[in-house]
Amino acid sequence: MDYLVRATAAGGMIRAFAAVTTDTVETARAAHNTSPVATAALGRLMTGAVMMGADMKNDEDLVTVKISCDGPIGGLLVTADRNGHVKGYVHEPGVMLPPNEKGKLDVSGALGLGVLTVIKDIGLKEPYTGDTILVSGEIAEDLTYYYATSEQVPSSVALGVLMNKDNTVRKAGGFMVQLMPGCPDETAAVLEERLSAISSVTSMLDGGMTPEDILNHILSGMSPDIKEVKTDVSFYCGCTHERVEKALISVGREELQKMIDEGKTVELSCSFCGKKYQFSLEELKEMLNRV
Repeated sequence: MDYLVRATAAGGMIRAFAAVTTDTVETARAAHNTSPVATAALGRLMTGAVMMGADMKNDEDLVTVKISCDGPIGGLLVTADRNGHVKGYVHEPGVMLPPNEKGKLDVSGALGLGVLTVIKDIGLKEPYTGDTILVSGEIAEDLTYYYATSEQVPSSVALGVLMNKDNTVRKAGGFMVQLMPGCPDETAAVLEERLSAISSVTSMLDGGMTPEDILNHILSGMSPDIKEVKTDVSFYCGCTHERVEKALISVGREELQKMIDEGKTVELSCSFCGKKYQFSLEELKEMLNRV
């Protein structure tokens, strides 16, 4: 079962999140039939978005993280809420690249140069939007840079996806640690030392560590307080026939008429989950009458 936990440490001067997202990322991989490098990119971004979503205040709030890039993956889009629901897709799910110089999946090469955009819809008239350049294309470092520049919150983000030989997801997860305003330099230095000494998040998960274990390990010696309430994490898409119908109506009378003139049933797929929806000629005509 995938889940997320929260923690504070150093008398509230540090806050942290950690999540295991293995099943969630595998569901996305199966839904989109992603290649290993696309699975790694999407899984990392989904895991990051889950932790960002957990910081939202209301059930209706949403965070969307978009990567626009010139690499062969074409871009990514992920949306998450505060209740552990996340969905996402890549533009080119079948992208294939050789391993990078470290023998790892070349996520950075798949993304290339680009921009990371965070959109927070928290019920205001206009959503908050922040843009930063991709500093590495590895996604975790890009989110770390986003927090430092757009939100002025010193953060350390770690994300990982480990694949099986059959290209299914073996382990996925991540953590995010942030310094609160007024955090003493000595505390920041201790945390930096702790972070520099840890192994990759996937090696910790693959070694049997839980999100709680990871946070206790990172925050050791700083009085960590792991919150008892966990948030279940899952790939969730709220698409319905009715929602897709509304989207179809929004194309306007001219486009609907063209579909009707072709005399065929129209099939649309949800970009987030891949589910297919069919609309008969009779349904198209009925929609046209409502436009």
